[in-house]
Amino acid sequence: MLRKPSALRWRSASFLISLVTIIPLLVVLASFLRPQPEIWQHLFHHVLPDLLSNTAWLLLGVSIGSTMLGVSLAWLVAVCEFPGRRFFSWALMLPLALPAYVSAFAIIGLFDYTGPIQTLLRSSIGDQAGLPAIRSRGGVIIVLCLSLYPYLFLLARNAFATQGRRALEVGQSLGLGPWRGFYKVALPMARPWLFGGLLLVLMETLADFGTVSVFNYDTFTTAIYKAWFGMFNMTAAAQLSSILVMLVLALALFEQLLQRNRRYYPTGGARLPRYQLSRPRAIAATCFAGSILALAFVLPVGQLIVWSYSVFASDFDARYPSFVWHSVLLSSLAALLVVISAFILNSTLRRTHDWPTKFATRFATLGYAIPGTVLAVGIYIPVAWFDQQMLAFFGNSTGGNFLRGTLLVMLLAYVARFLAAGFNPIESAMLRITRSQEEAAQSMGYRGWAMFRHLHWGMLRGSMFSAALLVFVDVMKEMPITLMTRPFGWDTLAVRVFEMTSEGQWDRAALPALALVLVGLLPVILLSKQTQTD
Repeated sequence: MLRKPSALRWRSASFLISLVTIIPLLVVLASFLRPQPEIWQHLFHHVLPDLLSNTAWLLLGVSIGSTMLGVSLAWLVAVCEFPGRRFFSWALMLPLALPAYVSAFAIIGLFDYTGPIQTLLRSSIGDQAGLPAIRSRGGVIIVLCLSLYPYLFLLARNAFATQGRRALEVGQSLGLGPWRGFYKVALPMARPWLFGGLLLVLMETLADFGTVSVFNYDTFTTAIYKAWFGMFNMTAAAQLSSILVMLVLALALFEQLLQRNRRYYPTGGARLPRYQLSRPRAIAATCFAGSILALAFVLPVGQLIVWSYSVFASDFDARYPSFVWHSVLLSSLAALLVVISAFILNSTLRRTHDWPTKFATRFATLGYAIPGTVLAVGIYIPVAWFDQQMLAFFGNSTGGNFLRGTLLVMLLAYVARFLAAGFNPIESAMLRITRSQEEAAQSMGYRGWAMFRHLHWGMLRGSMFSAALLVFVDVMKEMPITLMTRPFGWDTLAVRVFEMTSEGQWDRAALPALALVLVGLLPVILLSKQTQTD
């Protein structure tokens, strides 16, 4: 047991870290408790009806589409045998490396009326040939389904791989065929995992900003951005943020209740053979998986490569090194802060067991469920208040800004948003360090920094690197926080993509987007190796 001064230091550090998430959420929720009638009247009559309708249709469409894609593909690669199965078992996760907003403008460029797909159809079949308009609600839903189905695919594949073939055997013993066995036995057994993946998809959909911006499809995230930067009305932005954060918190609470009831019981026994599909069905399975991979990853990346090649000579100039440097610097600093914070939180949980510490520590990791636009608003309001107090105290000699427009604000928002990505890998790794090992190190005189160097670092190094890599890539791709809190002139690759897509210049947005995709491949490859099934 820690001495009281030491335990107090760990608790104090953890509470300070948790405030980075707690303060923005409380600020946003407080705006809901202090309504301004004229603003709410305007929102109810002119804003909320369309936002609620658009958001409801988006959630419904993405949940249905991503579930159908993720579950069907997971069942095929986990239980069935068909040509290319081993390749698709990891390749179908590649869309995770493609930010949804990048996929959005690439798919628009491919399938728009003047794009190569429809042009080829008209030249082959005639002017009457064509596809439904991609710039529509259906287009947004399709793009988000193609970008987010890997969340369901990954969880469902692991559930089916451990229980699916056993479920088929149980179904056969009950006289059920393969498809009825899937619906009657395997699917109900995997339901908790599927619900968990679906909730992740829904939270990502609520938090999405870039994709809906590309399609000019108004949701809460775009409305918050427009209220802040279009109407310069921070109060309206906060009021909209309060509604969105309550929706997200309701989903997060439901996920926690679901996780509490989820249990895994090993099936045991020898590994069962895969279900052998007939030749026509095997070919159909290969074509289905290949077409989804092509639409979700191959075709968009191919379009990015073509555009990048066409504009590289004219568009690549002295600004691009600064885009890359700003992106790498922000991502590196954020990854470092998140890993340090995650280690402190995990160490505090390991050493103290009182409920306030547990509550604050777990609350600090809730930021993964909060949209970046909400966190940006929630952090900016107290920062602006602090600057006003400093201005009143010191006068105009300071220029008016102490924290606003600094990298510190951006980094605080990144830590709040992505702390869970660093916390979970380190938490799993720390379970391997036993109390007896720490007591043995203490008996040898190792404490504090010395114990970290000689004990913790050796056993946590790999997980810390994985956590830092995940956060690094997430921050590289992050758009709303960077847009809304960056210092003047501090542009990143993601900001460059937003600016070019806002002007409809898809080809000029391709070069920074392709760089983001290449960086995003790193954690996907790492994840594929860690979750590879036979």
